[in-house]
Amino acid sequence: MIRVAKTAGFCFGVNRAVETVYKLLDEDKTVCTLGPIIHNPQLVEELGRKGVRIIDAPEDAKAGETVVIRSHGVPPEVIEKLKVLGVDYKDATCPYVQKIHRLVSDGEREGRRVMLAGDAKHPEVEGILGCCKTPYRTFKTREELENLFKNEPELAEMPLLFCEQTTFNVEEWEKCLDFVKKVCTNASVFDTICKATTNRQREARELSRESDLMLVIGGRHSSNTAKLKEVCEPYAQTYLIETAAELAALPVKGKMNIGITAGASTPASIIKEVLVTMTDKIETNELNFEEMLEESLKSLNTDEKVHGVVVSISPTEVYVDVGRKQAGYIPANELSNDPNAKPEDLVKIGDEMDLLIMKTNDQEGTIMLSKKRIDAIKGWEDIAAAMDAEEILTGKVTEVVKGGVIVLYNGIRVFIPASQAVANRGDDLEALKGQDVQFRIIEVNRQRRRAVGSIRSVLREQRKAAQAKFWESVEEGQEFTGTVKSLTNFGAFVDLGGVDGMIHISELSWNRIKHPSEVVSVGDTVQVYVKSLDRENGKISLGYKKKEDNPWEILKNEYPVGTVCDATVVGMTTFGAFAKILPGIDGLIHISQIADRRIEKPQDVLKVGDVVKVKITDIDFDKKRVSLSIRALLEDQGEDASEE
Repeated sequence: MIRVAKTAGFCFGVNRAVETVYKLLDEDKTVCTLGPIIHNPQLVEELGRKGVRIIDAPEDAKAGETVVIRSHGVPPEVIEKLKVLGVDYKDATCPYVQKIHRLVSDGEREGRRVMLAGDAKHPEVEGILGCCKTPYRTFKTREELENLFKNEPELAEMPLLFCEQTTFNVEEWEKCLDFVKKVCTNASVFDTICKATTNRQREARELSRESDLMLVIGGRHSSNTAKLKEVCEPYAQTYLIETAAELAALPVKGKMNIGITAGASTPASIIKEVLVTMTDKIETNELNFEEMLEESLKSLNTDEKVHGVVVSISPTEVYVDVGRKQAGYIPANELSNDPNAKPEDLVKIGDEMDLLIMKTNDQEGTIMLSKKRIDAIKGWEDIAAAMDAEEILTGKVTEVVKGGVIVLYNGIRVFIPASQAVANRGDDLEALKGQDVQFRIIEVNRQRRRAVGSIRSVLREQRKAAQAKFWESVEEGQEFTGTVKSLTNFGAFVDLGGVDGMIHISELSWNRIKHPSEVVSVGDTVQVYVKSLDRENGKISLGYKKKEDNPWEILKNEYPVGTVCDATVVGMTTFGAFAKILPGIDGLIHISQIADRRIEKPQDVLKVGDVVKVKITDIDFDKKRVSLSIRALLEDQGEDASEE
C-alpha cells in the first residue's frame, strides 16, 4: 500500500515565488533570480531553459532584467542596493519569513538580543540576521544552546528574543524551549516555525510509524527536505531521492506499506512521476493496486487552468480567447464572489487573466470558465498565510448577514462576527456596508471553505497606537474637538481620538443640572480642554464650561451694586426669600427687606414663582453671595413722592 502525505510538495511561500517567475515570463519579461528560486535542481534547470538566470548579487543584474527575490528573503541592505542601482525587482519573500524580520527588528528596538534557532549558513537565516544591528547568537540544537549559556552565563539575565528558522525541526525546538523556560529570566519567545512545516513534519512522523519504508522526495540542498528525512528515520527505513530515476537502486520490492512525503520545494510533477514508477517496482497480488495509485494521485490533481484575453463583455457573460478552437466564456456569477458586481466594472477588453475550465461542450464549441475559483485558490493560500503571520488585510464589506458581515478579500468571502466587526457593542453594522475595512484572519477551515476575521482587533491596535501618541504630547490646558461617546449620572465621556476623557457633571453647565443629557447627547461634537491628567492611571479630566459664560462674570460686568432688575422667587426660608436674578445665581431677600413694614414670615408677602423688582444692595464674589432688597425700592419711591 502506498500513501502520500497530504502536505507533500510545494508550500505556499515556494509556490508564490515560482508563480511570480512564471507570471513574469508570461509577460515577456527577462527574469533572473537572486540565488536559485528554490532548492530543486530539476525545476531550476527547467527555468534555465526558459531563460531565467541565477545571479549572486544585485550588481550582477543586466539592464532590462527583473530580479526575483526568492521566498527565503534577503537582508535589508540587498533591497536598498537594488533600489540604488535602479534595478526592477519583485519581492517573493515568504510572509512567514517577513514576520521574523519584523520580530527581530522590533525586538532590537526594545533592547533585546536576538537568539535564532537555525543554520547560520542558510539563505533564510542570513536574511533574518541581516536585520540585526546588534550582536546576535544562533544555534541548531539544544546542546549548542546550552553551550552558549555555559560560555556566556550573563545571557540568562539579559533581555532576549528567541525565534526560529521557518523550517527548523519541531521536536528539537521543543527541547530548546524547555531549556529556555528553565534558565532565562527575561526572554520573549516566538514560535516562528512555518505552520506548513509543522504539519508536514507531524504527518511525516505519523506516516513513517505506519510504514515499512519512507521515501522523502526533494532537493538534497533543501533544508526542510533534510529535516523531513531526520523526522522519519527513527521510525522507518528512509531514503531521500530527487527524482524517480533513483528508485531503481532502492530496495522497495516486497515492502507492503510505503509512505511518501516531499519537501516544500518539490514540484507535484516529480511526486507524480515517483508514484507512477512505483507500479513497475512493486510486486503485489492485490488486484486494486491501480485504484490505490489513482487514490494517491487524487490529492495532486487539479482542474485544467488556461490563460485568456477578454474579447467581449455583456451584462451576463464575459467572452475570452484562450487560444483554442472553442469559444471561452465566463458567466457573471463565475467572475467574482461579489453579488453586486457588474462584469463591465470588473474587466475591460484586452485584460488578461488565469482561468479554470469548468465545462467543455464540443458540440457547441464552447468552454465555460471561472475566474472566481482561480482567485479563491490563490486567495485561500493568502488567507492561511495571513492568519499565521497575523497580517492586517483590507477588504470590502459586501453584505450584512445574520450575526455579522461579509468582507470580500481576493475572491474569498470572510465572515466577521458582529462581536468582531465594530469597536463598541451596539454600533450599527449597516454603516459598514460598502466600506473598505482593515481586518485580521482569526480562523480558517479549508474543508468547509470558511474564513473568520476580526475588524475589532485592528481597531483596538490602532486605538492603542493613537493612545500612545496622545500621551506623548498631551498637556494640561490643551484644547480638543471630541465626540460624546457615552453618558453616566456623574458626567459625559468624550472620545478625543483614541483616548477617552470625562467631563464631570459639574463641568457641563454653570447652572445646576440633574443629568448630563440636559446639556449634551451621545454623538455630539464638543470643544473641550484638559483640566487635569492622571498619567499613571490613564485618566483625563476635561473642562467644558467657558469663562465668558460664567454667570458671576456676567453679574460683575453687567449688574453692579445698585442695579434694579427683575427676579423670580425660587425658595423660602424663615429669614427670607431666595430669588433668581441670572441663571445660576440666586440672591437673598432678607425678611427685613421684603416690605416697608414688619412682617411675620416671607410667605405673608411673597410666594414661589413671583417675579418682583429688586435692588442689588451687596455682592460678595468670594463667598458667591448676593443681597437683594424690595424695601429699598419702596423707600426710594416714597422719597420721590415726598419730593414731588
